[in-house]
Amino acid sequence: MTTEAAATDREIRLAIAIFAVAGFASTVSSRIADPLVTTIAADLAASVKTIALLATAFALPYALIQPVLGPIGDAVGKLAVMRACLVVLGLSLVASVFAPDETTLLALRVISGAAAGGVIPLALAAIGDRVGMEGRQVAISRFLSAVILGQLAGATLSGALALVIGWRGVFALSAGLVALAILAVTFGAARSREPRRAVDPKLALARYRTLLGMVRARALFAFVLVEAAAIFGLFPFVSVLLERRDAGGPAEAGLVIGGFAIGGLLYALVLVRPLVRLLGTSRMVASGGVLCAGAILVVAASADWRLTAGAFTALGLGFYMMHNSFQTQVTELTAEARGSATALHACFFFIGAALGPALVGGGFALLGEVATLVVCAAACAVLGPVAGAILARTDPARMPQPRAR
Repeated sequence: MTTEAAATDREIRLAIAIFAVAGFASTVSSRIADPLVTTIAADLAASVKTIALLATAFALPYALIQPVLGPIGDAVGKLAVMRACLVVLGLSLVASVFAPDETTLLALRVISGAAAGGVIPLALAAIGDRVGMEGRQVAISRFLSAVILGQLAGATLSGALALVIGWRGVFALSAGLVALAILAVTFGAARSREPRRAVDPKLALARYRTLLGMVRARALFAFVLVEAAAIFGLFPFVSVLLERRDAGGPAEAGLVIGGFAIGGLLYALVLVRPLVRLLGTSRMVASGGVLCAGAILVVAASADWRLTAGAFTALGLGFYMMHNSFQTQVTELTAEARGSATALHACFFFIGAALGPALVGGGFALLGEVATLVVCAAACAVLGPVAGAILARTDPARMPQPRAR
C-alpha cells in the first residue's frame, strides 16, 4: 500500500469515528425519554398519556425535516450542517433540563427531533462521499454499530440513571454527549474539503424529481417504509404481549427489546463482511427478510420472554441485513445529490416507523394479536425476496442510470 493510500485509509477511519460519535450522541438523545414517561409525568404533574407523546414529538419532525436538510447539506457541506444541527440539539436538551411544564418539554422535543434529523442521514451521505462502493457497506455498518449502541444506551440506561440523577440529570448528560459530538464534528469540518455553494431551492426540487423518477430510488424508499412499519410497529406492544401471556413485565420487555440491538451489533461488528462476501446484496436482503419473518412467527407463538428475546435478536440481525443494504444502495443513487437521497430515504423510514404502531395496534383490535403478527411476518417474508430481486434487476451496472442535474 502506498503512503498516499495509507493516508486516505486513515482519513476514512477518522471520519467514520467522528460520525460514530455524532451518531451515538444523537441517537441517545432520541431514546432517553422512552423509559422516563411515568417519572416525567409525576414530576410535572402531567398525564402519562401526554408525556408519552414525547416520542411522537421527536419522531415526526425528524422525518419531516429531511427533505429540507438534505439539499442544504449537499450545498453548504454535510459536516457544516451536522455541526449546526448538533448545536441546536444540544441547546434544546439543556433547555429541557429546566422545562417547567409538559407543554414546554413537548415543544423542546419537537426542536430536538428536527435538529437530530440532520445528523445520521447526512453522516451516511458523507460516508458515501468518502468510501468507494466496494467497501461502503462495511464502513456504514461500522457507523451503525455506534447508532445501535446509542439506541441501547438511551433506552436501557436512562431509566437506571434517573434513579440517581433524576430525569433532568439524564437530559443534562445527553446534552454533554452532544457537546462532545460538536467538538468531534468541528474538528472533522476543519479538515474537510467539502465543496460549498449557495442553496438553490429550484435545484433541490429538480434533484428530488430526478430521484423520484428513478425506479431504483422509488423502490428503496418503499422498502424502508414497509420494513419500518412491519418491524418497528411491534416495539410498543412487547410489554403488552408479555403481560397478557404471563411471560414478564417491563423489565423483561426491556431485555427483549435489547435483544434487537444485540442482533444489530452482531451483524455490524461480526457478520457483515462474511455475509457480503458470501451472499452479495440481493441474496442478503432476501435472507434478512425471511429471517425477520421467522423471528416474528416465534414471537407470535412464544409464551417465554427468553425465547422472545432470542427471536428479537434474530429480528435485529435480519433487519440490519436488509436495512444496511438499503442504506448502502441509497448512497449510490446519485453522487451529486447524495445528501438529498439519504435524507429522503430517512424520511420514508421514519414515516413507516410512525405508522407502524398505529397499524399494529389497529390489527390487534380487529384481527387479534397472533393474526396481526402473522401479517407482519408475511410482509417481511415478501419484502426480502422481492426487494432483493428488484435491486438485482435495477443494478446500475445492468441498466442506464439517470443523473441528478
